[in-house]
Amino acid sequence: MLHREMQSAAGSANEAHPLFGGALSAVIPHSATDISELREIPDNQEVFAHAHTDQSLIVELVEYQGQVADQDAARYHFEDIAGSNKALEPGAFEVTSVVALPKSELSLSECSTAWMLSGTQCVSKFNEEARNSVTIHLGLFRLPQFSTDVLITFNDPQSISPESSSACAVGTHQQPWMVKDFQHLVQTLTLHNPGLFG
Repeated sequence: MLHREMQSAAGSANEAHPLFGGALSAVIPHSATDISELREIPDNQEVFAHAHTDQSLIVELVEYQGQVADQDAARYHFEDIAGSNKALEPGAFEVTSVVALPKSELSLSECSTAWMLSGTQCVSKFNEEARNSVTIHLGLFRLPQFSTDVLITFNDPQSISPESSSACAVGTHQQPWMVKDFQHLVQTLTLHNPGLFG
């Protein structure tokens, strides 16, 4: 119980950030740049990049996949991301863990189930030849009543090819985001307006 109390005390210092026009909110980690201020982002996404590292966080609304069992849904979306990253060949992606998240620890009580997946993908940026090893942490909230899955993806590059355009971002001594920052975002995601889902 002590762990719980410490968490809520820490949480009060962090301001929840409005997402999707305030329909959702969550605590976004320090040093986050809202990418929508820099370029066009699809309406179903909120994208944040670390100001000094090549890390990024994406909150995304995707269609609920009714044919996919709850325990397989996080892997389904992970493989979908691998496809987008052109990282589907053997050895280019690996799932290291999938765990169910207890609803008692989540602010988004409307979800039927929630999951956290960790894995790695070898991806190239901007269609470059150079491939970077990226650890991907994925939070998944299933909302069948709204025909929606909410995905939170934390991209955490582990090894950057010197040929990659990301190489200049590495090696700065700024505090990178940690898995606990991602977990805090996942736990604090809150729904304010179900009208978001149409």
